[in-house]
Amino acid sequence: MTSRIRTAIIGFGMSGKVFHGPFLADNPAYSLDAIVTGNPERAAQAAALHPRARIVPTTDELFEHAANLDLLVIGTPPSTHVELAGAALDHGLHVVVDKPFVPTAVDGEALVARARAAGRLLTVFQNRRWDADFLTVKRLVADGELGEVHVFESRFDQWKPEGLRAWKGTLSLAEGGGLLADLGPHLIDQTLQLFGPAVEVYGETARHSAPRKAEADDDAFVSLLHASGVRSHLSMNLLAALPSPRFRVLGSAAAFESWGLDSQQAQLDAGMTPSDPAYGVEPEEKWGTVGTPGETRRVRPERGAYQEFYRLLAEAITAGGPLPVDAEDSLAAIRIIEEIHAVNRTSSSFPNIGKSPSIR
Repeated sequence: MTSRIRTAIIGFGMSGKVFHGPFLADNPAYSLDAIVTGNPERAAQAAALHPRARIVPTTDELFEHAANLDLLVIGTPPSTHVELAGAALDHGLHVVVDKPFVPTAVDGEALVARARAAGRLLTVFQNRRWDADFLTVKRLVADGELGEVHVFESRFDQWKPEGLRAWKGTLSLAEGGGLLADLGPHLIDQTLQLFGPAVEVYGETARHSAPRKAEADDDAFVSLLHASGVRSHLSMNLLAALPSPRFRVLGSAAAFESWGLDSQQAQLDAGMTPSDPAYGVEPEEKWGTVGTPGETRRVRPERGAYQEFYRLLAEAITAGGPLPVDAEDSLAAIRIIEEIHAVNRTSSSFPNIGKSPSIR
């Protein structure tokens, strides 16, 4: 491999443009050599933002030159992930797959085995492990400031009454469509990272936007009982004209609460680079609160750091360090989502409500 990690991105929608391109361009360990998009408008944006990258209209053309690459980043709809990641591994490339990793756990298990056989690295872009508010919760839990955690509440509220856009609202559940498949991998991954594996799962899904009979949900609730004894309540919906707290953590010694979404996506979308001194810094109005009745204090958030994913990946590729995200971790979230959807499909009296007594 050359001194820099020669990288290509497939897809230049929100994922490639906002969540991958800026970090690859900002990190000297990488060279962004190619971007695949068949959309003329996106191709023009890619060329303007990354003038040194070759803009390629098809994946077939990209793979013709795979010998000149080391890493492929896949930022396309989940229904394409298995085919594209498999082809990249066959061409000897390391692979980053955007979330949701794959539509089904069986597909993911096969890809993990394929990467192992090829001797290539396969990881999943679970960037919200480096949200400012999540890092703050992680620190408070690790430091014991909350005492023994009993209940963890995590919400991702949005106001989009028109429903999910593009493929997210039209793909079937088997193809990775719906809000639970879109945001669930983030919220479930975060809570599994904090409190360990789930032994009981309960889930509800519903669709409120037209067409009502489409499979893709736009409202979901997940309750997990962790082996550690913590109960997690995870909620995601598009109906929140007035949002709830982003995090609420109830412990034996204190509670923590924070409002508003991490700022990094908005900063990147506005053109801020990851090396900007203001990047990842939350304004004071987004500081959380920790304490007990009558005795509270504001908590300065940790600095958001999505760039950590690509820093750790470079170390894994060049020096054999640990992957930023083990694909097996992402599979754990996929299995929970599959379990909820499977129960919902088979519940005849209440088709939008499902419960599973256990999952391992």
